[in-house]
Amino acid sequence: MSGSEKSSKTRRELLQAAVTAGAATALFDGLRVSPALAAEVGRSEKPLKAAFSNAGLQATWCAQGKQAAEWWGKLFNVEVTWFDGQLDAVKQRAAIDNMASQKWDFVAIQAFGIGTLTQPVQKMIDAGTPVIDMDTLIAPLDQINVHSFLAPDNEFMGASVTQALVGAIGGKGKVIMTQGALGHTGAQGRAKGFNSVVKQYPNIEVLDTQPADWDVSKTARLWETYLTKYPQIDAAFFHNDDMALAAYNIMKAHNRTNILIGGVDAMPPAIQAVSEGHMFATVRNPSCRIHGGAIVAGVAAVVAGEKSGAGIPKSVVTDGPVVTKANAAGMQWMEDHFLI
Repeated sequence: MSGSEKSSKTRRELLQAAVTAGAATALFDGLRVSPALAAEVGRSEKPLKAAFSNAGLQATWCAQGKQAAEWWGKLFNVEVTWFDGQLDAVKQRAAIDNMASQKWDFVAIQAFGIGTLTQPVQKMIDAGTPVIDMDTLIAPLDQINVHSFLAPDNEFMGASVTQALVGAIGGKGKVIMTQGALGHTGAQGRAKGFNSVVKQYPNIEVLDTQPADWDVSKTARLWETYLTKYPQIDAAFFHNDDMALAAYNIMKAHNRTNILIGGVDAMPPAIQAVSEGHMFATVRNPSCRIHGGAIVAGVAAVVAGEKSGAGIPKSVVTDGPVVTKANAAGMQWMEDHFLI
């Protein structure tokens, strides 16, 4: 057995033991559930069937979320079936229509765009299935009765990384924001956070804010154009790390690595890039906490009958910190164990 296999086996054994010894209680407590309820719920005695979908497994954040959901699912005796959104609203809608035609104990969904999945999700809610909304709104919370909405404060994430970049360039210079999908409420929040910071600095010039839709190929094409068009770019904020690192490769090819880069998600490659100085900063969008939390929320709803808005709040903020060289190693460790 290799060292990595031994480490993985040890992690499985430790986490399984921890759950049976009460780690579930700690996780429930982190989601504002009482210790008594956590002790009552624990691991489901019978296997539960859950359906999950996120925006698209091409995105590393989504792929990590799938790993986390499956990991926490095993601990809580939940069989997770995945419906890939493929970074395409039409394809995800077809997948969710398929999901809605089947019976599940609970489902968890991150929509590629707001309003694109309302009808099939409503069908599942009407059938009595708890639906946990993850990361971006399926629809405004006053228009659809999801069990709970687990998401980070996207405006905070956008603002905090932008503030770090602006501070590093002394409050003056030329910057670019590369957005995610414009219909994604998380991207909307990140853009709002970016704008809230740059408007405070009259000597900051925003050169461009085009969306790249989380697509690394589109990001590369945009940045080929930017590096030709703009002889001076001091900093760049990207709505996720995948796009930030794709742009860094283009910058490196053009010998423009003096541009300070900020991203969102704090995925392992970005944590390494921050440690090595290729990225200036990122902020943790806690994929593991969101997807694992959806498992916990679903189990609590089914096993203990936890009510929406009474036991679990309608909206649960799942924040993570800004990641710099100072805390990068610890963040990586927590992600390795699907904790944040």
